[in-house]
Amino acid sequence: MKTKTIKWNSDGLIPAIVQDALTKEVLMLAYMNEEALEKTLETKSSWFYSRSRKELWNKGETSGNTQEVVRIALDCDRDTVILWVIPKGPACHTGENSCFFNDVESYKEVPDRQMLFKEYEIIKDRAENPVEGSYTNYLLREGVDKICKKIGEESAETIIGAKNNDKEEIIYESSDLLYHLSVLLYNQGITLDDLMLEIEKRYK
Repeated sequence: MKTKTIKWNSDGLIPAIVQDALTKEVLMLAYMNEEALEKTLETKSSWFYSRSRKELWNKGETSGNTQEVVRIALDCDRDTVILWVIPKGPACHTGENSCFFNDVESYKEVPDRQMLFKEYEIIKDRAENPVEGSYTNYLLREGVDKICKKIGEESAETIIGAKNNDKEEIIYESSDLLYHLSVLLYNQGITLDDLMLEIEKRYK
């Protein structure tokens, strides 16, 4: 990236949007000067310029919530930069995953297309932080045989729903099937990213 082609503002800064490369969630907005951008390009870790402190700062340097930068792009006017990152922890200093959590208005309910990834993260959290009475913890304790048995049962129930032409039943049973499949993947040390990469290969 040629930083000399960037249209810096009168203070020598450019807005930097940070987006989760995997979930596509917008995480934060900060500012960069030329040095911050150069350090980001050099280290593949997000660096910004604090307008209040008048100094550079490296995301996660004190909190540990770092961001691995995997792609950087400029907008059409070359006066805004976007960073796609793989975050290691929440982006917001409040502990929220994204800084943008203060809803102003919501006009329509839309499905969260990253819910499978979030469900996988919940499964991972249950494994790392067991909860009394957790069904996920029960499955993980019982192991692969129990998990596979449940996948077989949920597959059969999904098939029955399809044979009955019952849309609601198919949705319900398929959701159970996907949950149990996610538990199996976690149990086997496989992530949803591994699946996405395999599927992506098939369409290239």
